Amino acid sequence: MAIPIKAFLFDLNGTMIDDMQYHCKAWFNILNDDLGAKLSWEQVKEQMYGKNTELLIRVFGKDRFTKEEMDILSVEKEKRYQAEYRPILKLIDGLAEFLEEAKEAGIVMGIGSAAIPFNINFVLDGLTLHHYFRSIVSADDVIESKPDPETYLKGAAELGVLPEECIVFEDAPKGVEAAKSAGMKAVVLTTMHEVHEFAAYPNIIGFIKDYKELTLKKLIQ
Repeated sequence: MAIPIKAFLFDLNGTMIDDMQYHCKAWFNILNDDLGAKLSWEQVKEQMYGKNTELLIRVFGKDRFTKEEMDILSVEKEKRYQAEYRPILKLIDGLAEFLEEAKEAGIVMGIGSAAIPFNINFVLDGLTLHHYFRSIVSADDVIESKPDPETYLKGAAELGVLPEECIVFEDAPKGVEAAKSAGMKAVVLTTMHEVHEFAAYPNIIGFIKDYKELTLKKLIQ
């Protein structure tokens, strides 16, 4: 007998809004122009997972910056991203209708993101979305970020559901890996990565370009 789906957990950037190119540009400029990393666009893209401080450590090593310096760089990166993306801030096509339909169907929803609250609130406040989400798990709320399952396990616990009763919406392989380790199925948005990059993950139940391609009834049966 199939386990009923009771909850949706959404990654934020690249999954609810199609903004990952703007994040990548902000990091590309900071890492190369400000910090002299000399990384290609593809190399920066490969580092686009987990907490901002973790990205800096992966690129420069653990001894290059103090925690305070990394926090300052993290906020600066988000300010640059927000300044460029704010004029075109919008949900991925079909998501507004999908969120409303899920809410009316009694599906509880949460956000599980490696973003800092400053960035999450930029989206939720800017698009008036807070009322849809009973749980918001940010970078500041976990010890281990994706691909560790802590983000999604904490989200499920806050929503009062079992991991197997959740579907995760993700755009990145590391996020799908986190969902798999949490015992959750995933729907992948192909906003930043291509289908072949997810070949290692058997928990994926579908790939979509936007939410117009989803039917709620089929998803939760």
